[in-house]
Amino acid sequence: MRPSPAEIVRTLVAGRLPALVHLARHPGPHQVRHALDPDGRVLLLVPVVSDLAAALVPPAGDTDVATVLDVLDLPPAAGAPSLGRAWVSGWAARLNGDEARGAAVDFAATDPAGDLLDVGSRFHLHRFEVAEARWERAGRVRRVDPEAYAEAEPDPLHPVEADLLADLADHHAEQVGDYLRRRLDLPGDQVPRVVRIDRYGLLVAHGRPGATRRARLAFPRPVAGVAELSRLLHPMLCPRVSDVAGPAGLR
Repeated sequence: MRPSPAEIVRTLVAGRLPALVHLARHPGPHQVRHALDPDGRVLLLVPVVSDLAAALVPPAGDTDVATVLDVLDLPPAAGAPSLGRAWVSGWAARLNGDEARGAAVDFAATDPAGDLLDVGSRFHLHRFEVAEARWERAGRVRRVDPEAYAEAEPDPLHPVEADLLADLADHHAEQVGDYLRRRLDLPGDQVPRVVRIDRYGLLVAHGRPGATRRARLAFPRPVAGVAELSRLLHPMLCPRVSDVAGPAGLR
């Protein structure tokens, strides 16, 4: 079990990572603050006085602007692989009145920025529905069905992944190393470490310098959040727990 391309794209563009926008007929790209509403539509928080605001003014006779959001994953720890890059595109239109106020509430669920209080004065919100989605990794670009993207859920662990990895490395390195060596049947001189965590499992790096390999340990079911993850990792972090209980945690 592992994240689908649609889930990865939805996770990358959820609003936790820096993003750029590319706009039709305008030089760029432009840095932008963004989030998603519950339906996966992209929200852009744009200063009223900015090059981006000027570029988002639709041409005469149009009501929206062709827009591409570009998000690159930031590996959460040294040596961790990137999830790649996501592009989602559609036609962005400025929101006003009740629509803008509702979108500000949706934006605040991801990023409760104080600037949202100034939507309509110093800031505007623009929104677009995703008409096309692409995911690039290791030089390969995949198209993602927009309906699959809209139905996917962002990974609940991605926003705190760096903290989780740091906690395992800083406070549980010995227990984690012993557990992973047993589970992966590795020699005692190897020091395996967890380099990525998602709702489906752990990605583990092992091997000797210059010959690093990666293995995936799956959870028995996707986790809903940090509390459930903690229960599943209990056999790893508590050496006295018998490996017989392994299926309740990792497999």
